[in-house]
Amino acid sequence: MFKQMRVWFVLTIVLSLLALGSACSKSGTNEAGPDTNSTAPTGKTPPKGGEGTVTGAIAYNGAAPAPKKIDTSADPVCGSSNPNLSTEDTVVKDGKLANVFVYIKDGATADGTKITEYTFPTPTEAVTLDQKGCHYVPHVMGLQANQKLKITNSDPTQHNIHPTPKSNPEWNQTQPNGAPPIEKTFARAEVLIPVKCNQHPWMKSYIGVLKHPFYAVSAEDGTFTIKGVPPGTYTVAAWFEKGGPNGTEKTMQVTVPANGSGKADFAFGEAATASSRGGLQMMPALEVPMIGRH
Repeated sequence: MFKQMRVWFVLTIVLSLLALGSACSKSGTNEAGPDTNSTAPTGKTPPKGGEGTVTGAIAYNGAAPAPKKIDTSADPVCGSSNPNLSTEDTVVKDGKLANVFVYIKDGATADGTKITEYTFPTPTEAVTLDQKGCHYVPHVMGLQANQKLKITNSDPTQHNIHPTPKSNPEWNQTQPNGAPPIEKTFARAEVLIPVKCNQHPWMKSYIGVLKHPFYAVSAEDGTFTIKGVPPGTYTVAAWFEKGGPNGTEKTMQVTVPANGSGKADFAFGEAATASSRGGLQMMPALEVPMIGRH
């Protein structure tokens, strides 16, 4: 009996060593198993035909704060080129809010494929961010990952462009008046990237970077339209820079029918802070010029 127990004991050890060796050999091949939680693009494009839109308007509840006149005495050129320069963080007209970044955050097309699993071509045309009248134009903008961003200086003075992203490399570059455009790209999606000017601390802009083209910025009358959306049900998000240190983001579910339009109306204002979900840390602008730093 003891002999039989010894045989079983030795056999158990041998089988364990064989199993361990097999496992080590497999891990050494660097072959990764399937990631069931991955939402990485699959390389396929969304089906063509039946595209619709997401439309809506952004309201502002309550009394909008009055724009504040900006002291430009530190650079007389700014005062002469734009004597009425004022803050533009809350631009309200007839109860409608401009400069809100609206985008498809999540969701799936009609066949159940998540929008994040599709691959979208990078646009070949550049998106321009201008410095004119000592403020950024536009104040809020969007582009796709790896799409070219062209920064121009239309002012007769020097600027210092300084984006402060979290997921992309930070950079800081001086652009004298008359200098050629600066061209950059952001490889990773990020909503939103603050941009400041180290020489004019009131200058601020925000850039939304997405993997897809489904975004828009509300106009002066608060309206927006996201075009070319495949039929499906999506989470649509609207981001407004005020309402807290991280801004305010609100979401809603929207269904886009084939060849139709889904409606997404949002409201910000006095109650916006309570529903803030964050998403952006705004860095304070520095008043000391940082010349030539890249």
